[in-house]
Amino acid sequence: MRLSIRSLPTALLLATACTQALAAKLEDVAPYPKADSGFTRSVIRLPEQSQEDNYKVEILAGKTLEVDCNRQRLGGDLQEKNLEGWGYPFYRLDSVIGPMSTQMACPDSKGKFAFVPVVGDGYLLRYNSKLPIVIYAPKDIEVRYRVWSASASVGKAVAE
Repeated sequence: MRLSIRSLPTALLLATACTQALAAKLEDVAPYPKADSGFTRSVIRLPEQSQEDNYKVEILAGKTLEVDCNRQRLGGDLQEKNLEGWGYPFYRLDSVIGPMSTQMACPDSKGKFAFVPVVGDGYLLRYNSKLPIVIYAPKDIEVRYRVWSASASVGKAVAE
């Protein structure tokens, strides 16, 4: 799609309306607080599944950093909070430390960029399509997610 100078105000108006509609939809579910200064509020809406107990959501918060052959990571815990008066959970990543890495020699490995995740407690969440997953994280942290599902086959342990 090609935008002309005349269509730019219309495109901006449409983008603003879409953003306001998404914010209103979040507020319809529950009055989640606005993000504090220096933080962003990320929202994940999950599709309905027939047996949601067979699914988990892994939160992948992190940054895209220049990396080498070493294993890189950031540190921080995702804290579950309670929306007062509603009982709905939301999550907060207050501080991120690092980056930390192994210390192997890496010849000629400059200039590669990769997503480096925050590692800690609280990143594997219950799957619930009825409520959004609301995460507050520092502005420089990107929030991604991955859905995990249980296998249909179940093994049986052997008594020894």
